[in-house]
Amino acid sequence: MQESCWRTNAPIYNLRARAKVLAQIRHFFAERNVLEVETPVLSRCAVSDPFIDSLEVSFGFQPGVEDERLYLQTSPEYAMKRLLAAGSGDIYQMAKVFRNGEAGRCHNPEFTMLEWYRLGFDDRRLMAEVDALLRSVMPDLSVSYLSYAQLFESELGLDPHTAGLEKLQRICREHVDAPFEDDDRDTWLNLLMSHVLEPRLQGAVFIHSYPASMAALAQVREDEQGRQVAARFELFVNGIELANGYHELTDAAEQARRLQADQRQRAALGLPQRPLEQRLVQALESGLPECAGVALGVDRLVMLTLGADSLSEVVSFMYERA
Repeated sequence: MQESCWRTNAPIYNLRARAKVLAQIRHFFAERNVLEVETPVLSRCAVSDPFIDSLEVSFGFQPGVEDERLYLQTSPEYAMKRLLAAGSGDIYQMAKVFRNGEAGRCHNPEFTMLEWYRLGFDDRRLMAEVDALLRSVMPDLSVSYLSYAQLFESELGLDPHTAGLEKLQRICREHVDAPFEDDDRDTWLNLLMSHVLEPRLQGAVFIHSYPASMAALAQVREDEQGRQVAARFELFVNGIELANGYHELTDAAEQARRLQADQRQRAALGLPQRPLEQRLVQALESGLPECAGVALGVDRLVMLTLGADSLSEVVSFMYERA
């Protein structure tokens, strides 16, 4: 082992600056009377999203008894919604979360996520609050808003809601090496978004009104053109995804349907079948209040605030030194 391996990734002055950003975040929510909470990092259930992989751990202490399989949480969302259903009111959390297979300049398998929920908010009102938080730590940043359709139409001359599969495949292959077949329109839209459009976004850009097929855990509504769109948004800063927010789904039956749809997609992709979070469905059945919620990457926020090039400059120990 090299001598340098015991040392921190980030310089101490960056860690001091990081502490100031975290203090600013807590001050922001204290001014708004939003309650800070903590939820478990370990869970008996895993995320259903086919494109996010949970880290598994074994828990046991009795000889001859099989260890219990638990999962490190990829987001505090499910547990926080159980708190909302129990009557917590507005809440936020800065949680350690874990995602398998994610490492690089802007990724670490262990990272800090800021997640918060505001009762009576929709996605538009929550976007404004995310904007306010962002400006509180990066006051000189320019901020703009675009619908998903506006972005595709302005950059690619393409209506993402109506374009046929063949057209999406053709345009995608003009920009991306994609030597495979897939009859899911969202596959091609996601490739165009991640490989072509996101890198073009400068300053802070809120992208909202995604296609209804990308609703995930968000409600679906009609936009100004009468199209069905997901009541969700994503925030990008200089081409880096920073936050993802929803006008939260409160329909328990629809939530159960979406969890099962995710499970079927996982099976089709040959991914492990893991326990679904039915307690989330039960919480919605008991009555989740109308609310909007957002998850924001704290490490990335600090990186962008300090003008750093990678997470290793703002995280004390990346996974290689953990």
